[in-house]
Amino acid sequence: MKRIAYLAGSFDPPTLGHMDILAQALALADEIVVGIGVHPGKTPLLSFEERAELVEKSAAALDPAARKRLRVESFGGLVVDAAAKAGATILVRGVRDGTDLDFEMQMAGMNAAMAPGIRTVFLPASPNLRAITATLVRQIAGMGGDVSPFVPKPVLAALNKKMKSRSRSKT
Repeated sequence: MKRIAYLAGSFDPPTLGHMDILAQALALADEIVVGIGVHPGKTPLLSFEERAELVEKSAAALDPAARKRLRVESFGGLVVDAAAKAGATILVRGVRDGTDLDFEMQMAGMNAAMAPGIRTVFLPASPNLRAITATLVRQIAGMGGDVSPFVPKPVLAALNKKMKSRSRSKT
């Protein structure tokens, strides 16, 4: 039986932390579905298409064979519903610290009640990546800071292009 895992997030932008958890998940499952959250009430920095392309490019840089085992899709409702629709039996959640773990434990309990056939697996962020959040990366990039230590190379190029475009449109 093929083991399919679902890794959900905003990936706005994809960070080295996201890639760390994705690499760990690839070691556990035959196929990984990256679910990129798309919510009508939120305006992301990067479009779904941009985020999907950057996840795929960044994953290919991690492991060239990963592209064959990776599927990227959007979702807008409950993660467990999206995971079930994708055929996943594993829901992968990355945790950086105790605060993440407390929140994720609550979510895992609720998800288990709604979808008992889907198991939540917590993967710890590598110590050198624990401080990275997509929110902080967006803020640093938006203020002209160097985000190269926090994102994969394809993401850095896309962010630099996006920020140059934004600064030109403000002048």
